[in-house]
Amino acid sequence: MSEVNPVGPTVPNAVNKDKALREAAEKMEAGFLAEMLKSAGLGKTSSQFGGGAGEDQFSSFLVQEQAMQMVKAGGIGLAEALFESLKEKTNE
Repeated sequence: MSEVNPVGPTVPNAVNKDKALREAAEKMEAGFLAEMLKSAGLGKTSSQFGGGAGEDQFSSFLVQEQAMQMVKAGGIGLAEALFESLKEKTNE
C-alpha cells in the first residue's frame, strides 16, 4: 500500500479554488459592465428598421457577451480587485 502525501491533494485543490474564484470575479465584472453598457444605450433597438421582438429578446445576450469580451481583454480592473478580496476572505 502506498502512502498518501497530505500536501499533494491540496495543491490542485488550491489551484482549482483560485480558478473558480477568478471565474466568479470575472463574471461579476462582466455583469457590472453589462449593466453599464445597457445604461449607455447599447443593445437598444432602433425604432426604424429594428429586428422586432426577436432582437429585443436576444440583445441582452449580445451585451453580456460584449461585456465578457471586455473583461477578457483586461476590463476595468474590477475582477482583479474582487478576486483578491474573495481569496483573502476564503483564506481566513
